[in-house]
Amino acid sequence: MCTKQFASSRMKPTLQLRLGQQLTMTPQLQQAIKLLQLSTLDLKQEIQDALESNLMLESEEDRAGSAEAETPAAPETDRNNDSASNDINNEHEIQIEAQSMPEDLPVDTAWEDIYDSVSAAPSGGSASAGDPGDYLAQQSGNESLHDYLTWQMQLSHFSESDERIAEAIIDSIDDNGYLQAALEDILSAVNDPEIEIDEVEAVLHRIQAYDPPGVAARDPRESLLIQARQLGNDFDSRELVIDILADYFDLLANGDQAGLMRKLKLTEEELSEAVLLIRSLNPHPGTAIPGPPPAYIEPDVFVSKREGRWVVELNPEATPRLRVNSTYAGMIKRADNSSDNVTMKNHLQEARWFIKSLQSRNETLLKVAGAIVHFQQNFFDFGEEAMKPLVLRDIAEAVDMHESTISRVTTQKYMHTPRGTLEFKYFFSSHVSTSGGGEASATAIRALIKKLVAAEKPGKPLSDNKIATILAEQGIKVARRTVAKYRESMNIPPSNERKRLA
Repeated sequence: MCTKQFASSRMKPTLQLRLGQQLTMTPQLQQAIKLLQLSTLDLKQEIQDALESNLMLESEEDRAGSAEAETPAAPETDRNNDSASNDINNEHEIQIEAQSMPEDLPVDTAWEDIYDSVSAAPSGGSASAGDPGDYLAQQSGNESLHDYLTWQMQLSHFSESDERIAEAIIDSIDDNGYLQAALEDILSAVNDPEIEIDEVEAVLHRIQAYDPPGVAARDPRESLLIQARQLGNDFDSRELVIDILADYFDLLANGDQAGLMRKLKLTEEELSEAVLLIRSLNPHPGTAIPGPPPAYIEPDVFVSKREGRWVVELNPEATPRLRVNSTYAGMIKRADNSSDNVTMKNHLQEARWFIKSLQSRNETLLKVAGAIVHFQQNFFDFGEEAMKPLVLRDIAEAVDMHESTISRVTTQKYMHTPRGTLEFKYFFSSHVSTSGGGEASATAIRALIKKLVAAEKPGKPLSDNKIATILAEQGIKVARRTVAKYRESMNIPPSNERKRLA
């Protein structure tokens, strides 16, 4: 179809109409996809924002609370009867407590000696968490390692220049308690021409005496050596441990027991006692400070076994139930085109879309979780070693959805199972061919490697090649480098570093 329009005798512009098709995402679809890929915590925030911005939306909990508030009060006679009944019950409870109290309390004991209670504040005033002398309050707070070291620095007597050095050193300590900057860099950060490197090192030694023991060390050897020197004289192997860490740390790290016994002229029993004391030290001193509280995961679904079948249920606490406010919805006049009425109509439509998108998200989440549990039923029955190989395409075909949708559903979604709270993506892993023509999951192979390492002899650990041979005997064909890759992903050191005394 073509329409021509003559603008002039020289120019002849034309207008053409063409029919075509293209995919366009509607606002409703965009909202549904957005809600689908949100985590539980983000979804709660999105729902809260919707409740605050849309007057047509309300949660059923708020509705139930307002209904209870509107319930008429009980008659006066009933309240009097209840009051009398409560008085009788209270009288009875008091009598029971009086009978349970011991008749003869020792006069030289305090209440805290008989009954548990919170420790009282010191006399002369109430203790506060900010009081530098309140050590327990400092330890019990959710402070970071940096805050804890700064608090100790403020209790120390530093000159003005040394305090600047101490602040620079503390700022350079990571969460594990190690100093990540060189002394020259700290000297440059202080930027004082009168300060020399010896003064920086002297301040560092003072901070290394702080709690937790071993903090501000530059490497694991120095951290363990600091902790060993802070041990009391009650440890018979203290001096031997200091000698091993100071002069023979490489032999210790490589597990060369024969070399240590030859160099130090020790018996196997003496070396075993010293190594046992070294193992009691903390190679990551910064972890002794708890720091801020962890962010807890709220599962999206619960998986439980009922009557021999695995059942998947949505977590009712994850998504509050929403509804349209009937009072405001009844105020809308269909034939009224005023601005207020149009606004209420728009809010009503958005509320319905939002509720429908939430329902679609829950249905999709439940459908995908059910398909995962069905595929990995052996895992729920027998553990990680029975995990099957699974990819997104398998679940997409099972629930008749696109792989991109499955990817959104399985991201930052968690299910609570008898084997722990696991992310949806945990159940997806690549496959390795077996000698019987089947396939083994990479997760199952990692579980087998972990099991073999846990059962090995401490003095003769299994090499990667030996582990590959054992797996081949079980019908799982994996190369030595694949075993090494799986072992490193589980933070398991190589065999030469796992060798130790029994």
